[in-house]
Parts: sequence; C-alpha cells; structure tokens
Amino acid sequence: MKRWIWILLLPLLLVPARAEAVELELDAPAALLMEKTTGEVLFAQNEHEKREPASVTKVMTLLLTMEAIERGSIAYDDVVTVSAYAASMGGSNVYLAEGEQITVEELIKAVCVASGNDASVALAEHISGVTELFVAQMNNRAKELGMQDTHFVNCHGLPAEGHVTSVWDIAVMSRELILHHPDLRRFTTIWMDSLRNGEFELANTNKLIRFYDGATGLKTGSTSSAGYCISATAEREGMELIAVVLGGSTSQKRFEDAKTMLSYGFATYALHEVEAETPFAPLPVHLGMADTVALRLPEEGRQVLVKKAQAATLTQEISLPEKVEAPVTEGQAVGVLTVCDGDTVVLEIPIQAAQTVEKLTWSEMFRRLMEGMFLLR
Repeated sequence: MKRWIWILLLPLLLVPARAEAVELELDAPAALLMEKTTGEVLFAQNEHEKREPASVTKVMTLLLTMEAIERGSIAYDDVVTVSAYAASMGGSNVYLAEGEQITVEELIKAVCVASGNDASVALAEHISGVTELFVAQMNNRAKELGMQDTHFVNCHGLPAEGHVTSVWDIAVMSRELILHHPDLRRFTTIWMDSLRNGEFELANTNKLIRFYDGATGLKTGSTSSAGYCISATAEREGMELIAVVLGGSTSQKRFEDAKTMLSYGFATYALHEVEAETPFAPLPVHLGMADTVALRLPEEGRQVLVKKAQAATLTQEISLPEKVEAPVTEGQAVGVLTVCDGDTVVLEIPIQAAQTVEKLTWSEMFRRLMEGMFLLR
C-alpha cells in the first residue's frame, strides 16, 4: 500500500468543467450542453454572451418556488387569490382573473406546461408578497449559483431593459432545479392537461416532450427581441442532459438545435458508476477497541462522465495508510481511490470507514494485558 496523503475531495463542483471542443451545426447563435450529475459542459457556443431569455426566465421562478416548498414556507395545496397585477399580464398566460382562487400546484402546472406569465406573477406574489422583492431574490440566488452573466428584471421574461442572461447561466440554474427538485418532473413532462376542473385545456409549449425520446422538460421561451429559446432536458440510461438554446430563428429550429445537442451527448457519453476492482482489505487500527476497520466507497459521488469507448480503459489507483489511529468514525475518509484515463485523473473518491472504532480504554488495555499474561503461563 502506498503512503497516504490527505486530499480534499469535491466530487461535484459548483462551477462546471469544460469537456473537449466539438463542432455542431446549429442555427442559434448561443447554445450549450451540460450533463446534470457532474455539471460537465459537453458543448458550448458563445456560452457567456448576454442575451434575453424570454420565458426561460421562469426556470429561476420555478427554482425559488420549489425551494420555498422544500423549506415549508408555502405548500402545493396553498390557495392563492389572484391579484389585479397578476391578472393583467400579457403574452402567454392561462387567463387568470382578479380574485380567482387557485392552488400553488395548479400555478406550477400553468407555468411548466403553458408558460403562464400570470401564473408566474401569482407565484411570486404568494412567495414574497410583491414581485419586486421576488425579483431581488431571483438575482440573489443567481449570484449564489455563480451566474455572472445574469440580471433579472421580472419573473416571467417579457422584454425589459437589462433583463439578460447566458446559455451558461441558464444551464447552471436548470441543473440546480432538476438535480435537487426532481418532483418538478411530474409537471414538466405533461403533454396535455387542464386547469379549473377540466374547463381550461393546456398543451405543453415544449414539443420535445412528445417528439423526443427521453424528454423530461424544461422550459421554452420566445419574444420578437429574444428569438426562440429553450432549456431542454432529457434522460436516457440514467444520464440526464441539459441543452440550452438562445436566439433561435424559428420555433422549429430551436427544437432541432436542442435535439442535435442532446443526441450528440447521448451517442457520445455515458455515466460510469465506479466500483472498487477488488474488495478492500480491513485496515489495521492503532489503539482501537477493534484491531481493524472495514472499508467502503460512499454511496454518492462515484459517477464519472466518460466517452462510451473510454469506460473500458479507465484504471484505478488506491492510496491507503498502513494503519489508522483510533478513534475512527463511520464514514470517515481514510484514503482515496483515484480513477484515471491514462495519465489524466478523472475522479477521486474517498475511501471511508464502514464502522466506528472507539479508542482503546485503559480498563480494556489492562484486561487485555492480564489476559495475555495468563495465556503465557
């Protein structure tokens, strides 16, 4: 065994890594493809160019909504009374009326399926009281996520001076949404549905939901100034991809660009679950209540994104100390399993203690000493 060196491990980085460059023929001036689990960027074109996002803005509105539900400040079954301001929204909407009462769940459905601007405002007001405060929270959350190209002016995406973002930033917030709030998929995968007890029909603005294998969401948008935009998500064989398009020339070309990126990603890459090639031998424990401690790999942080042809060529290197000092806590990192592609390190995984081993007590030490003396007689 090699001498152990402590390494700080960060399996999932906040800032996405860049994969090798590739050329794809796209209509849109700005586009990006990201893998959800690792956050790795597989394709990018003008990724930090600031552009209007239109209704793709609502990805952040949905993220703040789902986070509010998670912390318990609102609930799916909350009944929202629609304000005059919410009812006055133009563009895509579900024709909410002033004073109408509707649940948070139905508002989320209206945003995800029909891209309702009125529903977005109703959610914002329910969460923050006024839309101005909600928009400030949108911008704060964007900063927390490292979205340096983004400034929000509203929660719906209708044209407004200074309301801009980038395909990079949209991918980042889309990843945050689908990675931590998978329950949203039950709304974003709806093709046809209704509101108001079946009185108002809904059809998903994201045509990929019906026409692209594995599509899971996420949000479309279009205005005359923004062009045709989308943050499209799809999953196949346990890998979910995010394809972002801004500034498409037509609705169909926007969808085709997203499909081109998604299909490239699924054809080329796979998520590889790392397992130790051989079982770990128990690690000796110095001055512990047990002589050894069993080892394991963690449940999470063991997936590496590789080209499909590359998976069989990956190698492993294990770094462990000759022994570990007691006390040892279950889950404590005691070594590192390094996954390499040739000379390139692609992932480092902590090797953990599978159990707790307390430090040897004086009484136990004395008992063992006496036991040993009697055995020698």
